[in-house]
Amino acid sequence: MRELIQVIPARPTQDGDGVKIHRLAGQRLHPVLNPFLMIDEINSDDAADYIGGFPEHPHRGFETITYMKAGRMRHRDHMGNEGVISAGDVQWMTAGAGVLHSEMPEQEHGLLHGFQIWLNLPAAEKMKPAAYQEMVSADISEQRLSSGGMVRVIAGNVTINQHTLQGPLPEISTQPVFIDVQLTGNETVELSFNADNAVLVYVYKGATDLIGSRQLGIYAKGNTLQLQASPSGAEILVLSGRAIEEPVVQYGPFVMNTPDEIEQAIHDFSNPQFLNQLTSGRKTGP
Repeated sequence: MRELIQVIPARPTQDGDGVKIHRLAGQRLHPVLNPFLMIDEINSDDAADYIGGFPEHPHRGFETITYMKAGRMRHRDHMGNEGVISAGDVQWMTAGAGVLHSEMPEQEHGLLHGFQIWLNLPAAEKMKPAAYQEMVSADISEQRLSSGGMVRVIAGNVTINQHTLQGPLPEISTQPVFIDVQLTGNETVELSFNADNAVLVYVYKGATDLIGSRQLGIYAKGNTLQLQASPSGAEILVLSGRAIEEPVVQYGPFVMNTPDEIEQAIHDFSNPQFLNQLTSGRKTGP
């Protein structure tokens, strides 16, 4: 069994145009999140907390994963991609050499609940062409559990209580695993995948027997991850991937390997000629 080695609380903050979120990120956490860089959760039924959204901004050097639980979010980018994701849908965007995009709520009231997760790219892939894909909820692999819970596999090959599911995302170099687990009161599940990679377990509702709500558990390498819900049940994101053993230098929306590469990113995105090149980029969405 994998061993729980650390528990870290998410911190309330704001981003975009005043959007209230809970976040796990920062230089101190890079070694334990690796290859992930950030986990953000939006969860509010007060439009004032989210209505400003995330107006157009750049990214370089990593991937963003947006997963919706409730509400709707509209994406636009410089490649001509535009779409709305709603409950259960996923948007997986590779920023690569550069993306200009916006993410804006497609609603003016009601519950908006979702996650954005940043996944690092190795140096050899940081400047590859940007790409984008959407996965609608019906495309996500699901397994009902005997006590009423549910496991959704968004990425990776996962064995759930001895039954194997494959997520819809093609295999990539960081070997990401992304699972949404919903457990009824006191329910237990065993998950097996990528024994050589550590695991991040974020409880976004309820609690497990070891981790409270809006806390992240770091689990060691091992063959099997066992999760047991508290009497009130638990809803959990499980993330894993191959650690990238390279320097991480981050400046806002840019994640590179050296300060010089960050300076180049700042220069590129302040250069109208470069922005024009981005705007003429080829559409990569479905």
